[in-house]
Amino acid sequence: MDMQSVQNFLATTASDLAIKVLAAIAFWVVGRWLIGRVIALMQAAMNRSHVDPTLSKYLGSIIAITLNVTLVLGILGYFGIQTTSFAALLAGAGLAIGAAWSGLLGNFAAGAFMLILRPFKVGDFVSVGGTVGTVHELGLFGTTVVTPDNVMTIVGNGKIFGDTIQNFSVLPVRRVDRVAQLANGVDALEAISRFKTAVALIPNVSKDMPPEVNLLDMKLEGPQIAVRPYTHTNHYWQVYFDTNEAIVKVCKDAGWPVPSATYNVRQG
Repeated sequence: MDMQSVQNFLATTASDLAIKVLAAIAFWVVGRWLIGRVIALMQAAMNRSHVDPTLSKYLGSIIAITLNVTLVLGILGYFGIQTTSFAALLAGAGLAIGAAWSGLLGNFAAGAFMLILRPFKVGDFVSVGGTVGTVHELGLFGTTVVTPDNVMTIVGNGKIFGDTIQNFSVLPVRRVDRVAQLANGVDALEAISRFKTAVALIPNVSKDMPPEVNLLDMKLEGPQIAVRPYTHTNHYWQVYFDTNEAIVKVCKDAGWPVPSATYNVRQG
């Protein structure tokens, strides 16, 4: 092979390679633009349908990654590179990652279902996964809850979705349960009347659902009165402590004795 033939071969090969590289760059630029348009249109459609922004964001990320991998495989195929092995490698990597991150993937799946079913939202006061507090953030892997003692707590979505969920903010009011232990000799019916009047005056106690004040039990110390006002969950602890104070004040103003157990001892 003479020098002229070598030069012609190199020139032809270099020309073909340059054309393919330029075409690959063009495919990449156009493909990325199309992917961006598809994601934007998809998210706009989900926003119009009032899909949760977090779910929209993560679905967009998943679809974008899938389309980008497809674009790369298509460009490699244009260069004549066999992509079957790459696809098998990606599948194997996916299985390995799935096995290693099974817990995270379980949390991810639970988070996706929670974003769709929406058993609670940011700002709700809930009991989830053994944690009680206000929902601060909804994530696909974990939910951030601020407990009443102001501790930021992250609970895995898998644990939340597989356990009982209590949402205290869905209904307009919730009940505060307190018990007043009275001394022997105190008129239980009079006590009920006094407690009803006092508790009804507590700020933020529901007017639509009057307090429930009833004779709960008869103990050795004396009668027990159940005092149960209703209030919005935002005022729960204020009403809780005010109810305790109201019970103490009623007993003090009425002059009732402090309850104590008494025993009659008989000597034979």
